[in-house]
Amino acid sequence: MILDAYAVMPTDGWVIEPADPKREWMDATPQKFAYRCLPLMMANQAGWVVRCPINLKATWDGGTQLSSLKITFGEGPESAHGAAMSNFGMGIMTFRLPWVFKTEKGHGLLVRGPSNFWIDGAHPLEGLVETDWSPATFTMNWKLLRRNSPVWFKKGDPVCHLMPYPLDLLEQFTPRLRMIDDNPELKGDYENFNAERWRKLKDAGETGEPVWMRDYMRGHLPDGTPVSEHRTGLKIRPFAGG
Repeated sequence: MILDAYAVMPTDGWVIEPADPKREWMDATPQKFAYRCLPLMMANQAGWVVRCPINLKATWDGGTQLSSLKITFGEGPESAHGAAMSNFGMGIMTFRLPWVFKTEKGHGLLVRGPSNFWIDGAHPLEGLVETDWSPATFTMNWKLLRRNSPVWFKKGDPVCHLMPYPLDLLEQFTPRLRMIDDNPELKGDYENFNAERWRKLKDAGETGEPVWMRDYMRGHLPDGTPVSEHRTGLKIRPFAGG
């Protein structure tokens, strides 16, 4: 499968790279406990991130007009001063990515905010783009949340998370509501897991230590059976060429 990024504007300061499983707030948890949550780390690295090319400050006065959002840029390449703009009004700041992305037929790009990462005072908006046929660039947008409160994006902050997505994937699923008794094997595994979880929660209440269900991290069922398909990370290739 191929994912191409064609530069159509200057890319000075821009970085696009495999998403990093680490987060500063996770580093700051006691004993880096957050890294014991494997689903969290897997989501962090599921795709590629685009990093902010320059320090900038955005301030929204609460109005609906394009002029209601003011953006000031720090030192950096002159071309990076057009990296963000007010394009839609309503306090929405738009990052104009300097690439046209192309995916193979039937696949698009899920364009969203970086997983488990936030900017104080702004919220990322998501889009699903049909990059298998579109010749256009797309934008990454953040909605400012508080009026007259500056929002800072630092150079190198991840501002966009890209994940290829089969456009018909969700339509292939037939969702069903069922009772756990309909699946005796699953019921037994669940009851074993639940008993262990409540035991750990009871111990945690006495010791004050966070709960860690190690079986999932190890890829073991509650009875200790290893799962051969278990993953503990993703191997995302960097963009090659120039």
